[in-house]
Amino acid sequence: MKRVWLNISPVFRKFLMSYLIVLLIPLIAGYVSYRTSIDVAEQSSLETSIMTLQQSKDLMERRLAEVQGFTKQLAINQDLARLMTVRADEQNYDVYGLWKMMRDISNYSQTNDFLSNFYIYLRNSHLVLTPSTVYYRPELFYESNHYEGMPFETWKKNFLEKSNLSIVVPQQDYVQKTHKQTVVSFVQSLPLNSFDTPLASVVVVIDTKKMSASLSGITSQYGGWSFVKNHEGETVMSEGITGSGIAKIKNIPSGKPGDISRAADDMLLISIRDELSGWVYTAGVPKSALMVNANRIKNITGTLTAISLITGLVFGLFLAYRSSAPINKLVGSLKKQLGLESGAGYQDYDFITGNISSLIASNRQLEHELRSQVPLIRDAFIKRLLVGEFYNGDDLAAASAQADITINGDAGYAGLAKINTFGGSDSREFLAEFSVARLIVRQSLMEADPDMLVTDWGQDKLAFLLLRASKLAPDEALVIQRLQELAATLFSHYHMSVQFGMGRPFEALADVGISFGEAVEAIDYTAFTGESGVIRYEDSTQDASLFYYPIETETRLLNTIKSGDGKEAMRILEHIAERNFKERELSRDMMEQLIGELKGTLLKLLDQKAGDDNRLVESLQYRIAHIQSAAGTDRLLGQMGEIISLYCSMVEEKKNALHHQTVHQAKLFLDSAYGDAELTLYHIAKQVGRPEKYVSTVFKESEGEHWFDYLERLRIDKASELLLNRTLKIDDIAERVGYNSAHSFRRAFKRVRGISPSMFREAAELGDVR
Repeated sequence: MKRVWLNISPVFRKFLMSYLIVLLIPLIAGYVSYRTSIDVAEQSSLETSIMTLQQSKDLMERRLAEVQGFTKQLAINQDLARLMTVRADEQNYDVYGLWKMMRDISNYSQTNDFLSNFYIYLRNSHLVLTPSTVYYRPELFYESNHYEGMPFETWKKNFLEKSNLSIVVPQQDYVQKTHKQTVVSFVQSLPLNSFDTPLASVVVVIDTKKMSASLSGITSQYGGWSFVKNHEGETVMSEGITGSGIAKIKNIPSGKPGDISRAADDMLLISIRDELSGWVYTAGVPKSALMVNANRIKNITGTLTAISLITGLVFGLFLAYRSSAPINKLVGSLKKQLGLESGAGYQDYDFITGNISSLIASNRQLEHELRSQVPLIRDAFIKRLLVGEFYNGDDLAAASAQADITINGDAGYAGLAKINTFGGSDSREFLAEFSVARLIVRQSLMEADPDMLVTDWGQDKLAFLLLRASKLAPDEALVIQRLQELAATLFSHYHMSVQFGMGRPFEALADVGISFGEAVEAIDYTAFTGESGVIRYEDSTQDASLFYYPIETETRLLNTIKSGDGKEAMRILEHIAERNFKERELSRDMMEQLIGELKGTLLKLLDQKAGDDNRLVESLQYRIAHIQSAAGTDRLLGQMGEIISLYCSMVEEKKNALHHQTVHQAKLFLDSAYGDAELTLYHIAKQVGRPEKYVSTVFKESEGEHWFDYLERLRIDKASELLLNRTLKIDDIAERVGYNSAHSFRRAFKRVRGISPSMFREAAELGDVR
């Protein structure tokens, strides 16, 4: 046993010691669990009690606010105002007005049970109005509705004649006819601003049983009690405790911040203060209620401690081995790659830390450099898009992702903004002025439409591109209007003259270059006419004496044919024909020159030796030489279309041959290197001499599956052959076919074969192997 312990790796020993130390944690936790459980339970119950008390406070204040709102509604009631202001010597009781007022106020008692019992005293007529009765003297009202022990004069003075502003009278015994109850009274004088002698008084009599329902949360949950005191220390109401019981309580918290809870004998006292009214809400929670949760936590903690000890002892060794095995293999692999000898224990950790830190630092530096290049990449992408350098959707998607630009649609507008200034271009001040002007125009364009892509185009111009996802006609006038307004704004604010050239709207990204070329022509047209604002290509006069075949269009045509996209090449050729034969009336000499230029473009393709078939090249040269202008436009397009189609077919054949060769080389490499657990796409690409993305794409297109799926199937096939040899262990087979762990191998085997390696071996012995 001692020999086995000495032979195990230092990493394994360190992990094992760590797990043994971790096992001490349940013992310590069990020792302190009882004390901790009490603290946690008390804190939890305290927070719950505070929350319950706060909810009770909020509910009561909300209900009292409704009562206060009721009195404010009465203050603006026109019928009541008329009854309050009629002089006593002028009235013979307005019976209809009193009846109407009683009908109106009777509806309030249906919306809030706090308003089920209230009365209104009219000072000028000495009337007392209730929702059901009119008392023509307050003495008559007080005979059947009076506070026990309070003389009539005291009631009249404090409730009816005294100016009261939202006064809450603490709980008192109240006799209504023969029914006795304890109530809290809310008194409000009318009008609201009557500081001396009020014209009327509203008194709402609230049964404390209804108010106590707001505080029942504490008593129902913990069996405790609660009460409320006003700013003068008078008990407004209570629940679960009498006035004498409240008087015996000592050491009550003030409810101010830092003094919310205190312990008193076998109770926990909690207070919350309302800073506006000065009321203090106090609750008492029995400590015995807290200990229920504490005992439950104590029992659970003890059980979990025992389970943790047993589980830790059983799995300690297993976890130590499982955790150390990948690290040992990683250290060995890294040192093997670097040509170093394997170290031990702590040095191995230092080795991993140093290499990973270096890798992270290099990665962050690379990310920083890439972020600093994003503006340049964006400008380069926009420029390539404007001149039509993207010949397929995959290249466009990859470039837009690299530039962090979202392509919002295939349709849109391309344009060019030209800044007109004065001064010599050699002066430093002039160059600085141009830089500022370009920045202002760029920012203005992006503010005019956040989706607009803008880039510099020479010293005094900015190119812009606006993409849309739908048809353009309804939007074109709006875009031109915005540019007109922008030109006027720039001139009025900065005295900057800016001309905008607009090409015709395009409905496919492949036509961006054409539209932008038209915008350039529109700007060039303004150099002769001096027009300002926005100049559309359609409004500029094309020179019919010259043919249209700019160098940008020739470049796009060449690159499109070389990429093998015959359909797009024919579309560009048809566009050239439309611009020259439909929009212009070329002379015989100009037409011959145009056809000569087109023939020269096609001959450039053959001169670049894109294909190896000399007979086909000679045939294409012969066809190009015999293209004649007299044959007509359709015949001319047909002849050139046949040449382009033949050339694109030759390009496609060469591409397919290259793809086949690449896939063949990749498969040969995988067949020989499948046992390398560190094998990645980078190694395959390096072996065949092609980019990683290219290898991955052509492999999927050729084989119908990803390279890693092919590699997994290859490894499982090789493993199946090795499993027939009973002398080989499954772990050894996994390592031979390129898996870092037997667990990963078993999962992969079952994924491919549908059964585990051991079941496959048993089936092979029985002869039942597919």
